[in-house]
Amino acid sequence: MKILGIESSCDETAASVVEVDEVNGGNKTLSNVISSQISIHQKYGGVIPELAAREHVLNILPVINEALSLAKVNPNNIDLLGVTTGPGLITSLISGIETARSLAAVWNKPIVGVNHIAGHIYSGFLEQKTAPQFPLIILTVSGGHTNLVFMKNWEDFEVIGETLDDAAGEAFDKGAKMMNLAYPGGPAISQAANDFIVSGKSSSLEFPRPLINKGLNFSFSGLKTSLLYRLQKDKNWSKRISEYAFAYQEAIVDVLVAKVLTAIKKYQPQTVMLSGGVSANFRLRESLRSKLSEKHPGLTLLIPDFSFTTDNAAMIALAAYYAHQNNQSKAWQNLKVKVNFSL
Repeated sequence: MKILGIESSCDETAASVVEVDEVNGGNKTLSNVISSQISIHQKYGGVIPELAAREHVLNILPVINEALSLAKVNPNNIDLLGVTTGPGLITSLISGIETARSLAAVWNKPIVGVNHIAGHIYSGFLEQKTAPQFPLIILTVSGGHTNLVFMKNWEDFEVIGETLDDAAGEAFDKGAKMMNLAYPGGPAISQAANDFIVSGKSSSLEFPRPLINKGLNFSFSGLKTSLLYRLQKDKNWSKRISEYAFAYQEAIVDVLVAKVLTAIKKYQPQTVMLSGGVSANFRLRESLRSKLSEKHPGLTLLIPDFSFTTDNAAMIALAAYYAHQNNQSKAWQNLKVKVNFSL
């Protein structure tokens, strides 16, 4: 089965064609096209919804056409459409949804509205030749979301931990802005932190690890405040940027990894997955691998390829396939925006 996925929940306009082997359960990404708006929003230090929506309108049809062309398919070869219906920026979501609705109507194809977080969960299964071992613990970390999910089978999700205030990705972005680093903040802080590691120096800075030993929920607002106060008190902080980036990143990573270990102890999964934009962070990947190897060597760790960590449409296509298998496809007339779409 070939699925066309469309993603426009924030500032990436994306389309992808994924082919699923319905006999063996494997899948192959035939195309994965992403038009990024980072350069447009960079000077503002964050996404401006109105600008994002305009860019989606301009880019979405060319991106879809390119995805079909690269996959060497035409509308007759597409069996199913999947589109992100939420959560996200409402004006951005509408661009993708209305385009997908129109295509489904004209092509007479079934369509599935996909939860963006579910898409990130399925990103770890892309390009896999066989099905994973269930159950799974999944840490999904991005600019707008930080969730721990217990997955019993393909369509059985339970959110067991979530952010009480700010997501880890937002903490990276806001922290980078305080330190006059580039946007997006995650890669900028990661690079600065790596410079400190390479220097071989030891850090005298220590930031709090919010809620690290208290349940499975997350909180990063206090960490951001701690960074702000430190910078205000330190008149020479600009000369210690790499050290601040290192210590700040260590605090975020320690909390994320600790929560995964707590969830493993409670839920006894067979597989652990890391997903979302922040899953591209090298320190997070390294730390999670190390801790699992030390404490749970029998567990399988799935981490998406870097091309599937940020918002993309391949993950939406694969999530749509399994939702369709669970009889969740709809007539195009019934597809609607769900800004607060929960798992």
